[in-house]
Amino acid sequence: MVKNMRCEGIPLTHNHKSNYIFIKCAVSLLLIGLAFRLLFFHPNGFPLFSSSYSFSSPSISEDDFVVSSTFMAPQSSKPNDSSVSVDFHNTQNQASQNVAAKCDIFSGEWIPNPLGPAYTNESCPEIEAHQNCMKNGRPDSGYLYWRWKPKDCELHRFDAKKFLDLMRDKSWAFIGDSISRNHVQSLLCILAQVELPVEVYHDKEYRSKRWNFPSHNFTLSVIWTPFLIHAAIFEDINGVSSSDIQLHLDKLDETWTDQCKSFDYTVFAGGKWFLKTAIYYENETIQGCHYCPGKNLTELGFEHAYRKALQLIFNFMTSPKQKGFVIFRTTTPDHFEGGEWFSGGTCNRTVPFKDGEVDLRNVDRVMRDIELEEFKKAEKVGLENGVVLKLLDTTHLSLLRPDAHPGPYRTFQPFAKDKNAKIQNDCLHWCLPGPIDYWNDLIMEMLVNG
Repeated sequence: MVKNMRCEGIPLTHNHKSNYIFIKCAVSLLLIGLAFRLLFFHPNGFPLFSSSYSFSSPSISEDDFVVSSTFMAPQSSKPNDSSVSVDFHNTQNQASQNVAAKCDIFSGEWIPNPLGPAYTNESCPEIEAHQNCMKNGRPDSGYLYWRWKPKDCELHRFDAKKFLDLMRDKSWAFIGDSISRNHVQSLLCILAQVELPVEVYHDKEYRSKRWNFPSHNFTLSVIWTPFLIHAAIFEDINGVSSSDIQLHLDKLDETWTDQCKSFDYTVFAGGKWFLKTAIYYENETIQGCHYCPGKNLTELGFEHAYRKALQLIFNFMTSPKQKGFVIFRTTTPDHFEGGEWFSGGTCNRTVPFKDGEVDLRNVDRVMRDIELEEFKKAEKVGLENGVVLKLLDTTHLSLLRPDAHPGPYRTFQPFAKDKNAKIQNDCLHWCLPGPIDYWNDLIMEMLVNG
């Protein structure tokens, strides 16, 4: 191509012509090389149109937790050519921010985890009898070998030592019903692998408790208040009620509000108790009820009470007078099949659901919608008042785990005397160890990446 190029209109001698052709060839080659570089290479030296390049990164095992950068790019988006690399440490902060910005840690799937849980029912001293499924005789253990995997990032395993170091001289409180207590037991089991907690308080019914980790001066509390608002409850330990619940929609439960300012971190949640029959009060006057046939009262429904309660709670938690880091956990769906807890419902599945395989029941969907609506409004108020308010959205990942409830193994060896015995199932709480352990991974992620 270069040899046949001519320059019209200029007479040349033989020597001049030879020199000119040589110069012209050199210039043409330089121009072609420059064009090729501009077309195919990025200014930093990476090929713009190459189908593969890679970032080199340090290997991270299941047990590692990188505080400075807890998100890793998903495998599907990783370039695959190791011939070109850059220093991961110089770019990890920016990469983490970019991935974190687009990653929803609450959306994903449960994938096999051959490592299993961080503790066993024998290594944890804080598992209550009705969550100790293995000790109670559950014959299968497959439910222990799954982990939560967000769609667009990796969720690193909870690091108990780093958590305790971060929380030195701090205090946490989990406020809510028995699911909150179940969550605290999970956290205690993980932390106990580093330092054994010392129980320093319990109420008369052992529903509210407080523990201390002496070498870290870290305090962990659970406060049992199933409605978080003022309620008169007439149930025994088996859930049998002698009278309707009296629920005051304009008063918070002072059991927790009187202590709230002393906590650096608060995790609160409600939900299931609002489905129970209750009489609703405001200004000490009956306003209506939920499911109270024959009482000649206005049926207001649990939706009315739950929204009122959340508004009252969020107004209190986002007040400028409050301090600390506040986390609201969404409702937990149950997995009763063939009936409810009181009518023979069971949960006999042994593997998780796949994403899209199951839908929320209507009551859970209504409850969750109310939660998200009220949280969104409260979050804006919190920002204005300098209160950190975060959402711990465990609903979807919990929905996918019908396999990890105590079921009939809420009691010790339920079929020892009769293999066909009809046993009341627990399809709401979680076996320990179990999927509720991953709620702690989510909380750690929220603390680190905000």
